[in-house]
Amino acid sequence: MTSFASVTLEVPDPTASDAFYRAFGLGPFVQVRAADAPTTGFRGFALSIVASQPGNVDALLRAALDAGATTLKPATKGFWGYGGVVRAPDGTICKIATSKKKDTGPAARQIDQVALLLGVADVKASKRFYVERGLAVAKSFGGKYVEFDTPSSAVTLALYPRRALAEDTGVPQEGTGSHRIVIGSDAGPFTDPDGFVWETASA
Repeated sequence: MTSFASVTLEVPDPTASDAFYRAFGLGPFVQVRAADAPTTGFRGFALSIVASQPGNVDALLRAALDAGATTLKPATKGFWGYGGVVRAPDGTICKIATSKKKDTGPAARQIDQVALLLGVADVKASKRFYVERGLAVAKSFGGKYVEFDTPSSAVTLALYPRRALAEDTGVPQEGTGSHRIVIGSDAGPFTDPDGFVWETASA
């Protein structure tokens, strides 16, 4: 089974971005490196950060905003739970949410799970592409959502329709140029149907 090993964000200022993700609490989950490839609009992906209760969502949102993020969607309650969306200074979109509607303890800046959400043109076609390269499917809901089994990674990998992901995060779906993200694995270098670049993860 293919191992999903790392998420590397390509940013104009690695020092500043590294400081942001450490302050936010995402330091253990993402890497950064310098890149200035042209990019405009929606980059086709988002980081989904899951917390255990609404107070933790608020604490993480405050940490992100204090470190320089901007609000795309303020934290609100929904039938699904509670959450909000911010954009990092380097442009990366981060969704912070919980399925719980009430706090059960003191608020803490604690991240329970991180998922890399790839917005793709055809979820079923992208699912086939990744399965052919050795990724195992953990959850699949037709053309709406696919989550892969990534037990050795700190980050979960999932597929969403691009339009739905843009709407969910509060941005227009249009975008051109580089995704500004590289995914590391042991499957060797390849590029998926939506232009997401995978490279061989360093040992």
